Amino acid sequence: MMNEVFNLTLPFVEGIILGVIFFLGLLWTVKKVVSAKQPAFLCLGSFFLRMAIVLAGFYFAAGGHWDRLLVCFFGFIIVRCIVTRLASLPVKCQTLSTKESEDAS
Repeated sequence: MMNEVFNLTLPFVEGIILGVIFFLGLLWTVKKVVSAKQPAFLCLGSFFLRMAIVLAGFYFAAGGHWDRLLVCFFGFIIVRCIVTRLASLPVKCQTLSTKESEDAS
């Protein structure tokens, strides 16, 4: 039983790591695309590099077992939910501060 839990914990952590790599790469790309001389090349290159890393990571994390792949994917999706929530926070704060400044005048 304990060995089965460890066998599923490791792919979960690997999924989290893959999610962090993917979404930090996406964040870097979004920040750099504004000042890039060839933004389309940067976007496509970053996309293919991030996808290659994540797909290779899923392949090695799964090790031929569908349950490991599912758990790895679940870790990846959890990171996506966290990043999406964190990315939307500054927009709400900015909207709130704009509304407060309008109320003050």
